[in-house]
Amino acid sequence: MRKSLNILANSLRLTIQELRVNKLRTALSFIGVAFGIFCIIGVLATVSSLQRNIQNEVNTLGSNTIYIDKWEYAGGPDKPMWKYRARPIMKYDEVALIKQRSQLLEDAAYLMRYNNTIAYGNNVLENAVTYGITESQTNVQPLQIETGRYISAAEFSGGSAVVLIGNDNAEKLFGSPEKAINKTLEIVGGKKATIVGVIKKEGKNFIGWDYDNCIMLPYKFARQMIKEDESNPVIIAKGKTNVTTAALKDELEGIMRQVRRLNPTQEDNFSLNSVEAFSKAIDGLFGTVDVVGGMIGIISLIVGMFGIANIMFVTVKERTAVIGLKKAIGAKSSSILFEFLMEATILCLMGGAMGLFLVYILTVILSGPLDFPVYISLPLLVATIVICLVVGILAGIFPASRAAKMDPVVAIRS
Repeated sequence: MRKSLNILANSLRLTIQELRVNKLRTALSFIGVAFGIFCIIGVLATVSSLQRNIQNEVNTLGSNTIYIDKWEYAGGPDKPMWKYRARPIMKYDEVALIKQRSQLLEDAAYLMRYNNTIAYGNNVLENAVTYGITESQTNVQPLQIETGRYISAAEFSGGSAVVLIGNDNAEKLFGSPEKAINKTLEIVGGKKATIVGVIKKEGKNFIGWDYDNCIMLPYKFARQMIKEDESNPVIIAKGKTNVTTAALKDELEGIMRQVRRLNPTQEDNFSLNSVEAFSKAIDGLFGTVDVVGGMIGIISLIVGMFGIANIMFVTVKERTAVIGLKKAIGAKSSSILFEFLMEATILCLMGGAMGLFLVYILTVILSGPLDFPVYISLPLLVATIVICLVVGILAGIFPASRAAKMDPVVAIRS
């Protein structure tokens, strides 16, 4: 064991000496590997970070939540746009009927969506996203309040002139969320509402909810300013904890057909949009990106591998006499083989380290504009080391074998 460690230490020392002597050759040889690692790990790090961000958003929206809408969020060529547009909108009264007939439903909420102009004094915000919500909204899609409180049950039932405001809107109008509480907000249409709470900053999610730039009004108060058919309403249905999305979707389809009195020959005039299904479609797209990025990286690694193999053949040629001398004084073929394999592997590991450094720079650059952290996970670090070791062995095995098989007498004479 001790002898093997001594051979390993001597081989490592000789390898580092050779790499230091040929600095330019060393640098050029691992650039290909560095670029390959950058392509593979860079794509995987970005995609995995995006997937985790989306998964976090799915968790906040509810994995067993169905959005009942006239529009199908995933779209598709089998349903042209005019068919969706011709469908009837979701009705407020349909929520109560769904609750009465469902066995799998935990709760359901009705939500109106439109843009409005809001103002406080001389500060005016146009196209502010406005949601008219019912009391169940926080049950099906939990909201975090940064300061203030949520709308009370009495305010919902009475249609009181109160409002929740998004974090960004609060900062634009009042300078900070704390200053917004109990202020009177002017809403287009001559209405005024008292701000009772500011929603915690969340960022815009992939489904399109933009709570940071919104205001939320009780449904009955919102109805005083806009009609349902002008607000693109949606029913949000949340299943019970032990209910699967598929089961909830099947039940809701039957209930909605009953509520709208559709006969068996009529097609659905509504869409059941599952967050889980949408997330799976996104995962499939990311899988394709992974494959494309991986192929580009593999091609780069193959180029880098041939570059290192070529360098190793040149190195073996230059050290032919030294190899012969080592074998003449008792060095085993396995020691010579191990020495050159180690040199090729170290070159690849150095290239991998350079590639990881470039990926780290990429994560820092992307974390800003993408609005979520991009990072290199531990499995990706392990994958990088494994890839470099495999590429190093493949690149060095033939030159090392050639060196190990040399006849000492012939090698010394050359």
